[in-house]
Amino acid sequence: MRRPRIALLEAAHNDDNNLRNFRRELDADLVEFDAASGELPASTAGYDAIVITGSRASVYWDKTWIDPLIEFIATAVDDGLPALGVCYGHQALAEALGGRVAGMNDFELGYNEIERVGDDELFAGIDERFTVFTSHGDTVVDLPPGAELLARNDHGVHAFRKGHAWGVQFHPEYDIQTAREIAEDKREQVGDPQVDAVLASITPENYEAACAAKQLFENFTQYVRSVTAENRHAEATA
Repeated sequence: MRRPRIALLEAAHNDDNNLRNFRRELDADLVEFDAASGELPASTAGYDAIVITGSRASVYWDKTWIDPLIEFIATAVDDGLPALGVCYGHQALAEALGGRVAGMNDFELGYNEIERVGDDELFAGIDERFTVFTSHGDTVVDLPPGAELLARNDHGVHAFRKGHAWGVQFHPEYDIQTAREIAEDKREQVGDPQVDAVLASITPENYEAACAAKQLFENFTQYVRSVTAENRHAEATA
């Protein structure tokens, strides 16, 4: 079976860490688009799925590239493409499908525990309670109509599903280097004490615990392969 062809909608201005992490975790042929510079696929034709990355932006900011990105995500989902949104991508996916995102009163940063709600194939092989690295000041406050809550903690929604589309608020793709650089970058936003505490928690042990959530990338690509095979069979027998 051939590798899936996935449009990677990179929303962090071609950040080296972002690209390195997704290239490592996704067993697929990635076609990368600098979505934060307004670069998007001309259509959904030729792609088996889309993945939307994190970003320093908020979905409600008045930036010229955000509305076209959200519109493309909505089109891709309507066209039946499986979709995975991570952090900002999770929020953009929620907005595209009719949900709502708002700022939080605090900032969730560092390794935190998430609780799964029910069973879903994206989380197959992942414990009911699992550790992840988080970095966000916005959250999905209203799920899209018909969406199912999949994971949460005290900071709100951490995963949802609607049809072929999944959003995860946390960062399963992060490595230790990325976690440290992201934490350092938040000093002005959250203050030195919180950043120093987060940096102290970025240990090989916590990173290893968080690696369990990386299973969702394999689960997603396997789902994409299954959908692609079903679609080809349907076309061949039509």
